[in-house]
Amino acid sequence: MEVTCLLLLALIPFHCRGQGVYAPAQAQIVHAGQACVVKEDNVSERVYTIREGDTLVLQCLLTGHPRPQVRWTKTAGSASDKFQETSVFNETLRIERIARTQGGRYYCKAENGVGVPAIKSIRVDVQYLDEPVLTVHQTVSDVRGNFYQEKTVFLRCTVNSNPPARFIWKRGSDTLSHSQDNGVDIYEPLYTQGETKVLKLKNLRPQDYASYTCQVSVRNVCGIPDKAITFRLTNTTAPPALKLSVNETLVVNPGENVTVQCLLMGGDPLPQLQWSHGPGPLPLGALAQGGILSIPSVQARDSGYYNCTATNNVGNPAKKTVNLLVRSMKNATFQITPDMIKESENIQLGQDLKLSCHVDAVPQEKVTYQWFKNGKPARMSKRLLVTRNDPELPAVTSSLELIDLHFSDYGTYLCMASFPGAPVPDLSVEVNISSETGGQRGGGVKALESPRVGRWGHFFKPHTPVEPVIFPPEVEPSSQDVRQALGRPVLLRCTLLRGSPQRIASAVWRFKGQLLPLPPIVAAAATETSDHAELRLDAVTRDSSGSYECSVSNDVGSATCLFHVSAKAYSPEFYFDTPNPTRSHKLSKNYSYVLQWTQREPDAVDPVLSYRLSVRQLNQHNTVVKAIPVRRVEKGQLLEYVLADLRVPHSYEIRLTPYTTFGAGDMASRIIHYTEPINSPNLSDNTCHFEDEKICGYTQDLTDNFDWTRQNALTQNPKRSPNTGPPTDISGTPEGYYMFIETSRPRELGDRARLVSPLYNASAKFYCVSFFYHMYGKHIGSLNLLVRSRNKGALDTHAWSLSGNKGNVWQQAHVPINPSGPFQIIFEGVRGSGYLGDIAIDDVTLKKGECPRKQMDPNKVVVMPGSRAPRQCSPQLWGPMAIFLLAMQR
Repeated sequence: MEVTCLLLLALIPFHCRGQGVYAPAQAQIVHAGQACVVKEDNVSERVYTIREGDTLVLQCLLTGHPRPQVRWTKTAGSASDKFQETSVFNETLRIERIARTQGGRYYCKAENGVGVPAIKSIRVDVQYLDEPVLTVHQTVSDVRGNFYQEKTVFLRCTVNSNPPARFIWKRGSDTLSHSQDNGVDIYEPLYTQGETKVLKLKNLRPQDYASYTCQVSVRNVCGIPDKAITFRLTNTTAPPALKLSVNETLVVNPGENVTVQCLLMGGDPLPQLQWSHGPGPLPLGALAQGGILSIPSVQARDSGYYNCTATNNVGNPAKKTVNLLVRSMKNATFQITPDMIKESENIQLGQDLKLSCHVDAVPQEKVTYQWFKNGKPARMSKRLLVTRNDPELPAVTSSLELIDLHFSDYGTYLCMASFPGAPVPDLSVEVNISSETGGQRGGGVKALESPRVGRWGHFFKPHTPVEPVIFPPEVEPSSQDVRQALGRPVLLRCTLLRGSPQRIASAVWRFKGQLLPLPPIVAAAATETSDHAELRLDAVTRDSSGSYECSVSNDVGSATCLFHVSAKAYSPEFYFDTPNPTRSHKLSKNYSYVLQWTQREPDAVDPVLSYRLSVRQLNQHNTVVKAIPVRRVEKGQLLEYVLADLRVPHSYEIRLTPYTTFGAGDMASRIIHYTEPINSPNLSDNTCHFEDEKICGYTQDLTDNFDWTRQNALTQNPKRSPNTGPPTDISGTPEGYYMFIETSRPRELGDRARLVSPLYNASAKFYCVSFFYHMYGKHIGSLNLLVRSRNKGALDTHAWSLSGNKGNVWQQAHVPINPSGPFQIIFEGVRGSGYLGDIAIDDVTLKKGECPRKQMDPNKVVVMPGSRAPRQCSPQLWGPMAIFLLAMQR
């Protein structure tokens, strides 16, 4: 009976995370850029406020297996529901120098083919404050008949900002308000949405002639400073006035040099002059200096309106416009009436015939037309008339009318357009009127277009029978990857989707570019019907693996189906949701990484026997290769291997290739990075070494005077102050990072730098905060540890403090805390009396329970464990099943 139980126990499979390891995508958006206004819980913040010109960084944190694919989209705001594409299909969205137009709601869509996609969003609010614009307007009105006049001045201040700006008006250095001065009125015009404030000076008084300042502020949001603009009001303040040196319409010949002067006739303060061109910018080579505009060697493309604008922020800008016309002609065209298509295929003798000629010219009305017949000027008569500006034709068109067409009217007619006396080449168009030839009834005539010109009339086109539309075939699949175990049959099918004619006339199969029949080692059979062609392989072998092409024709064209037949295993699927895959100990400068994966479609081919693992440090050439044997792998089974002896803080390229009896399968690769876990009291040993740029989720306090700095011996400033600060981190290696405060200028006595931990949910009564500190220098200030309670608001309490020079050595402190609810810990460095006061911290640990009574030796070396064998399953069912068998034995 005991033997039977042992045999049954040996047959019990290990408990494995099978199909359950495949999970739908889940997403969360966090921001890692230069956010300036956020909620206290900056991890789950849904509104991200950022200053214009800063860098936006949004990260979509993903879970799910296989690894979800990410796509970022954006709406312009609540008023629009249309997505605007961003050039991002990565987990991190980064926008350098963000503009105000890039604000709106951003969506992260993650999907992996399991379940429904995950969609999360965050609203990005871009803050900005432009320079204000101040304009002055004056009005004069009669009061009580003609006894006196009242002069009122309006100072209008406008600014673009987000959030809406606050306005302050000042006369000199005195702030103005309604209550202090009855002669002023401050109001916001209708429909300006907080962007404008008007200062009204009623019945102007002598003291009102002064300097006025409009100061705008967004209350230092995102660190945006206030801005201001000043205007001095005098009794000579007046709007600008202008006069041009030329007529408003200026006609010139191509190649001439053009100069236009804009003369100031008034304005105080002195107006600024500016030239512009519409449409488009000023011509290449044009020079606008003061009020003078010069255009050398003007061309037809330089025609257009040139605007001279004078502004001094008083009244409305003064504007004068010159319409520059550069003589030119193009697009000579003609028309024949009657229309041969609409009315008749032939023009009969005895009918009236009208030939019309037109060119596009500048200026259009100055064009003259001349008509020639057979190279000589056409003579006007009762039957040959020349008219201009026919109301039924485009403007400025010349027409030659032939009344009662005679045989003597046959010939070549030429219309010539020109600018008399101008160096502009003439344009001409000719029409040949001749007798009909070959098979036409009656004595008709035919109009022929000269190949040298265009035409805006119609041509007669002979009737063409409508034939059925034919086109080459379209097939599927265009390309297909076919996987099958060795010795199993495979059926390849190439299907006709559409084509005209809709049938397969012929189908040709090729293997590795060679026409079938296949070699004798492969048994194959090919068949075809009207809509598909098939090829059957009785058994997949190494020799029959390769590319198969099926070329399908429908007598109009051909299309090809491509099949890649193989017994190779699919690539592994790396598992990215491993909790805290990095295991490290800073004193040994090594770390290990828990690599997990599943095998894609393991039952599609022969069983996977082993994996080939190659590990290469980035920017290095040496590669370490290991073989990982496995037992039968099932779909969804999570495999694991621990990579040991990796160097902190380097990253590595991992390549993983499955092997079956067929040989090597598809390789998968990924990059692993050294990361330190975000501190969590739920971890039994959670030490932050500051080796990762994310510094374990710590953040700089926004309310302090300066920031903590992350550095190591390699990144230290070579000109740093001597006799203060640590030479290396606690490990003594140059690569190791630590956090420190730099107390050199511009720091002053009492300045504080605060480093704030993530928010912890208190799940124990007591916690112990352990860390190493370095306080060396004759000007050392203080290092404080504070606990910020989150029960009701934010309340900071001192838990530990140390001041003064403690020597050039790392020392360890253990601080007990007993938070009553959610909390954060804060390291506060306070600057002493001088620049020799750098303070550093390293290796911060937060644990549940009480602190140790003895201080740990800071130089104690902890040896990292070696690599472990790959683990496929854990025998979690052995215990329950053993109890069940023992019960049966009894």
